[in-house]
Amino acid sequence: MDYNESIQYLEEEIGFASCPGLERITDLMVKLGNPEKKLKVVHIAGTNGKGSAAAMLSSILKEAGYRTACYTSPHLERYNERFLINGQEISNDAFAAIMSRTKLACQQLVAEGKEAPTLFEVITGAAFLYFAEENVDIAVIEVGLGGRFDATNVIENPILSIIMSISMDHTDFLGNSIEQIAGEKAGIIKKNCPVVLYSQEEIVYNIIKDQALSFNAPLFCTKDAEVLISSQTLEGTIFHVKSTLFTYESLFLPLLGQHQIQNCVTILEACEVLKKSGYPFTKNQIQVGISKAFWAGRMEICKKNPLVILDGAHNVDGIRRLAENVSTYFGNKKITLILGVLGDKEYEKMARLIVPFASQVVLTEPHSERKLDAKKLANIIQSKELPIYIEPKLENAYQEALKITDETGMILCCGSLYMIGALRSYILSFK
Repeated sequence: MDYNESIQYLEEEIGFASCPGLERITDLMVKLGNPEKKLKVVHIAGTNGKGSAAAMLSSILKEAGYRTACYTSPHLERYNERFLINGQEISNDAFAAIMSRTKLACQQLVAEGKEAPTLFEVITGAAFLYFAEENVDIAVIEVGLGGRFDATNVIENPILSIIMSISMDHTDFLGNSIEQIAGEKAGIIKKNCPVVLYSQEEIVYNIIKDQALSFNAPLFCTKDAEVLISSQTLEGTIFHVKSTLFTYESLFLPLLGQHQIQNCVTILEACEVLKKSGYPFTKNQIQVGISKAFWAGRMEICKKNPLVILDGAHNVDGIRRLAENVSTYFGNKKITLILGVLGDKEYEKMARLIVPFASQVVLTEPHSERKLDAKKLANIIQSKELPIYIEPKLENAYQEALKITDETGMILCCGSLYMIGALRSYILSFK
């Protein structure tokens, strides 16, 4: 297969159906020679923040001289984004080659009467194979959905597990209570493997703690960290932090958002734990790595005059954090909101949280079969005072927003990662 044929295989032959479970990925890994067993893995789960955490940790590891793989999902624009080594995407040719071998393994499984792997399982298997053959020193692997039954959880002995912020999302797969969801995320904890936990509410902390104890897994949490922000601008945040394990003065974090500070503190804790596991860093390497971290589509400035911000907030917790950041950074701006959501999200709550910050709203639809009709979203908002424009096509929605926003104003795009990816490609095509 060439690159285009590989994408066609993934999206048309396999399709986007999801089915949690480890049987299919386990069979696939055996067929591929169990490449995951050759990797030193940092495994990251969580509802929000895991992608940012993977970006920060990968940047630090690269700065420290480790050949570092990073596997994240979903992608914004290209599948290649999911396969990074030292920040560089896999080439189209290499992607096609690794996908061809993975397809052959899947065909052999089906011929043996076994169930065909899902799209995410195929991509995950291909990533493990690619990283193993590229002889990476460390692979930072982000969970796709949940943890316990996620395809990435075929990893048996990670060098570190990290669990980021946990909140309500994907309730149809993970359960309809925070306790059930936390239990699913805790499923990545392995025997004797250290765990670093983002500072959580008590009920979540106790679930993770109990799971860690049952697996004799040392647990580290950033609850005691003291943070002092000295500067917070659109260039980034400068802050001081002190905990029992580390102290940093004037740490520069380019990722925007109040929530990124706690994400960063969690990764600083992870670095200390990795040091104890035999992966040394200098303080300077950590600071420089953090200063170079980049995570596309999350509070990302894509244009100025007017200011255009893309944020992948796609669930209630993500939108709540985005609303807090709008208050922090853009309290004096007249905001045009471009909003498009998926129909299986808590879209009414999401709209209630973010719409009050807007002076005008352009409603659109993500490129997904799960999209919510823009007219239905308009009926939910039902505001007589707020100008609402309906443009189902993303490109038209963006052009409409440009038309109604003056140069001193701001366009804020959020609601779905599918939408953010497509809009990012469209906006950056003009640069």
